[in-house]
Amino acid sequence: MAAVCCPDDVLAGRRIVITRPAGQAAHLAQALAERGAHPVLFPVLAIAPIDDVTPLLEVARRLEQFDLAVFVSPNAVHHALSVILSRRAWPAGLPAATVGKSSEAELARYGIGRVIAPADRFDSEALLELPPLRAMAGRRVIIFRGDGGRELLGETLAARGAQVEYLSCYRRSRPALDPAPLLKLWSDGTLDAMTVTSSEGLRNLHAMVGKLGQAWLKKTPTFAPHARIAEQAAALGLQSVILTGPGDAGLLDGLMQYFAREQHQ
Repeated sequence: MAAVCCPDDVLAGRRIVITRPAGQAAHLAQALAERGAHPVLFPVLAIAPIDDVTPLLEVARRLEQFDLAVFVSPNAVHHALSVILSRRAWPAGLPAATVGKSSEAELARYGIGRVIAPADRFDSEALLELPPLRAMAGRRVIIFRGDGGRELLGETLAARGAQVEYLSCYRRSRPALDPAPLLKLWSDGTLDAMTVTSSEGLRNLHAMVGKLGQAWLKKTPTFAPHARIAEQAAALGLQSVILTGPGDAGLLDGLMQYFAREQHQ
């Protein structure tokens, strides 16, 4: 679809829901507020450190044994390195791999600059396409992640001959959050858009808002920065799903383009 010129005030007065975990929504909320929108924070994932850090400390003692460390998200970076780097320095010869600019920035914040990461698409598939992750025979890989999660990365690297270990360094759960503020906005006709940044979070949102909220959610423009999330939205029956570019920048641009087109109609 052709781009539409976006006035600076195209989002003014719009109430846009941000579903990122608590503490991870500030950047997008600020960007929306600077453009006159009213960001509505409704975190659909709760992130917490693991109760027992013993496995993390055990891996920290033998980091030199690995040829590659993969961090699946900024949460993985933070919850792994906040423990590891309090006990030891990161091995100079151990490269890190990740997906997404936020994860790269978090690694840089912890002083790790030697990072393998895709430049355009930000998912496991894009990371696996990079040359450094193709010839993996005999290489030892540690994957830092939350509890559960997709197995594609580890399974593919193992199929390529790598010895793969997983380490869960944080927990994800559905927050016990009252959906009444969202239901009130929907009832008043003043909820303009929803942003969702993970498939699991979208499933949580769908459950959290209940039957009444689900009926409204189906008709609400919902912006997703990855095709996998958009596919999940369609599977849940959402009727207005907008696939954007990656990250906060992609969401912001998608929102502005969408509402600019609305103004021109």
